[in-house]
Amino acid sequence: MVLLDQSVCRSLLQASPVARLATVAGDGSPHVVPCCYLLDEDRLYSVVDGKPKSTSNLRRLDNIRANPRTSLVVDRYADDWTELWWVRVDGVASVIEAEGERCEAIDGLVAKYRQYREQKPTGPLLRVDITKVTGWAYDPVRIPTVG
Repeated sequence: MVLLDQSVCRSLLQASPVARLATVAGDGSPHVVPCCYLLDEDRLYSVVDGKPKSTSNLRRLDNIRANPRTSLVVDRYADDWTELWWVRVDGVASVIEAEGERCEAIDGLVAKYRQYREQKPTGPLLRVDITKVTGWAYDPVRIPTVG
């Protein structure tokens, strides 16, 4: 069992298709949702896409506006525990309105996800300014694939 170095963590973040985004609700309770995302140097981006949702006023947006501290986790579970790994990103999130940054991030997300090429997302964009990246693997030599 070993902590992963930053280059391995970033490689796993680049390749992973989905993460879990954790925000803090107004009452202090955690709120965790799966999300698609893009790693861009020391920032992560995620967009509210067109998948059906109960409302367009999403709790994660309200949570970030009230308390911008977030964490995001990517991981691999396997019945063979020697293949287990995870990477956690801690950061400060914001909802981005500026069109220049928004367009660049959306273009990056479109390039990463086929589904976004078919239906370009138009919802709010989240940016997480990364403050810390940590990762762990049962056996770093056995990190076979992402997903």
